[in-house]
Amino acid sequence: MKDGSLSVPPWEKSNLTLAEASEYFNIGINKLREITNERECEHCVLYIGNRRLIKRKKFEEYLSEVYSI
Repeated sequence: MKDGSLSVPPWEKSNLTLAEASEYFNIGINKLREITNERECEHCVLYIGNRRLIKRKKFEEYLSEVYSI
């Protein structure tokens, strides 16, 4: 917190940016885009304008149900 901003660890956030989700889930950003474009995972994404956020808990549930990505 050198600059005064609040730093929340990714495992406590409800929504993650693509970069945070990529690091948290160990999946590439392009693969995350591909997965979240699929109909089966549309409930895992929150759009704020053009910005795509990954709903962490929903995406964890999705990953626990799929065999491969």
